[in-house]
Amino acid sequence: MAANKLLKIQPMLFLIVALWSSTNKNIIRTGDLQFELNGNMQTKVVLSQPSNVPLMSGFSDSEYLLSGLKKITDFHLMSSNNTAIKTSNGPGRSYEFIGAHDEDGISIKKILTIHTFERFPGMLTTKVTYVNTGKRDIPVSSWINNEYAIQSEDDSPAFWSFQGGSSSHRADWVLKVNPGFYQKNYMGMNNSDYGGGIPVTSLWRKNGGIAIGHCDTVPRLVSLPVGMGEYDKSATIKVEKDYSKELELNPGDSIVTLETFVMPQHGDYFASLREYANFLYQRGVHQPQDENWAYEPMWCAWGYERNFTVDEILNTLPKVKELGIKWVVVDDGYQQAEGDWNLNSRTFPGGEKQMKQLVDKVHEMGLKAQIWWAPLAADPGSNYLKENPHTLLLSDEGVPRYITWWDSYYLSPVDTTVINNSKEQVVKFMKDYGFDGLKLDGQHMNAVPPDFAHGNNPLEAVHQLPDFFKAVYNTARSINPHAVVQYCPCGDCVSPFNLAYANQAVASDPESSWQIRLKGKTIKALAPGLAYFGDHVELSDGGDDFATSFGIGAVLGTKFTWPKDNPYVKDGSFLLTPRREKIWKHWFALYNQMMLSKGKYLGKLYDIGYDKPETHVIERDHQLYYAFYADSWNGGVEFRGLDAKKYQIYDYVHDKVLGEVEGPVGHLHLDFKKSCLVEARPE
Repeated sequence: MAANKLLKIQPMLFLIVALWSSTNKNIIRTGDLQFELNGNMQTKVVLSQPSNVPLMSGFSDSEYLLSGLKKITDFHLMSSNNTAIKTSNGPGRSYEFIGAHDEDGISIKKILTIHTFERFPGMLTTKVTYVNTGKRDIPVSSWINNEYAIQSEDDSPAFWSFQGGSSSHRADWVLKVNPGFYQKNYMGMNNSDYGGGIPVTSLWRKNGGIAIGHCDTVPRLVSLPVGMGEYDKSATIKVEKDYSKELELNPGDSIVTLETFVMPQHGDYFASLREYANFLYQRGVHQPQDENWAYEPMWCAWGYERNFTVDEILNTLPKVKELGIKWVVVDDGYQQAEGDWNLNSRTFPGGEKQMKQLVDKVHEMGLKAQIWWAPLAADPGSNYLKENPHTLLLSDEGVPRYITWWDSYYLSPVDTTVINNSKEQVVKFMKDYGFDGLKLDGQHMNAVPPDFAHGNNPLEAVHQLPDFFKAVYNTARSINPHAVVQYCPCGDCVSPFNLAYANQAVASDPESSWQIRLKGKTIKALAPGLAYFGDHVELSDGGDDFATSFGIGAVLGTKFTWPKDNPYVKDGSFLLTPRREKIWKHWFALYNQMMLSKGKYLGKLYDIGYDKPETHVIERDHQLYYAFYADSWNGGVEFRGLDAKKYQIYDYVHDKVLGEVEGPVGHLHLDFKKSCLVEARPE
């Protein structure tokens, strides 16, 4: 009898809770996301996709302050309301929840503002205002938004993640997360000349996950740490702002967090990163523009390195032309010093006339010319710094910031002399010498530290760095409307704010073929339609993995030497031997014939982490091209995204038919090593 009474009571209790929640508007539904908030202003994120293990085990403190080692949580919900809004991201709703904390002499009012948007179902933004309503000062060391502990489903690995931080480790952007893992992902400087990145973290299991980040339109100095305890069954993500010096929150004063976001994802990070990018573009961040010239294959003289000679480049041009390569890149070594971009007399004894003759020769052969440049860098002792010492970016102690690779110093991106001098240098490169494009290079470009020597606020340099690249880009395009501006922040996770003013992204010194592919997927999510250069093939696994760039729709490139190496290069040979030439000729001919780099990358079809073998798909002229990657594979594969009809699977690399499949999801047994690139041909 007691059990029957309990069964009768339980549905009634559920109804009461549901009505109370609805009445107090503490459940927000948008797309596949359900956001719940309880009476203590704790939250829970729920995905619509069914799972035996919920995304979160229960409610938790997702937005709070740190005062020393004390977490200021436990805010009693006092009121809530919502209203329709119109924003740059379109119409939506604004939800406001107000709560109070009163404990141990600390009194704080918390105002949590949540926005949803009709154009972005599944995404909501959070922004918190904390007001000191007490009578004592409150030292604040950090604020935290969107802290969620996501439960593992005992997958292997426990989670996959996208993490957008940058450091001298030049780590993968897509990482496994298992017990014992931690990465801070600070969006400021993590080393002397490495920093910035994409302010998004995505964490997912086999059945989906969530992404969080900040949605400001300029770089911000926050962290997006990812951690999983050694014995934990869940991994934690959050957006965190640490104050280098504790902030005193005086009575009546307030702290306002950045506007941050959370969104669900089914599969890997591609869809959420694409949504984030579209959100930024609607808020005013410039969307990178497509340029037809940027899709043409490239040869770079870096195979001869810094001690190259003009004759070495000239002697290589016939072979470049023969292979069907369209671009010639003059790399590091032509200048007198970083900052002194005039030609050095060793490499160019004929001065500017000789450089113009070199570019003219490139053009006479029907090729285009690009020049390497490391803006915002100047060597100690350079003539530039002797004449313009005031242009250095300085720390709060008046110390210049060091750039390791070139033994240089940072220049301030907000200094008028730096900006004007850089624009003049672009004119010199492109108008005077006749170059068709710029290769902007260096890990130091991705971010800068606060500059205490310029402007009204040291953070102006951080926030306005993209404006420097805008000035460079606009100057180049004003001289040549087809100018290719490549942005190569060596080893960094590319800043979307800087990439806005480039029309060619690049794998930027990849350390493996895997990095070329994951960076390609990231760029194609962040900037659809933007040309992605896979960098020199010599940087791929084995130095000849053209299939990696080809299959993901990247532009092919190389730095081969011919007919002989530079005798001063000690780090291996890049000589185009007869064996290599056969391989190079095959891939560049195939590239120019198929131009998959101009196709549409279908990044939602496969999970780059959990799906095996690793698979990428390009749609070009209504045809689907699949690229499978694994060290060794002998088994079945799925062909997703097909129409409900039969297809012939054609290996276009080796010119042979592998079999037949039937859509919408086809199945076929494949046996390959490293890669298998195929076309699905409708029958």
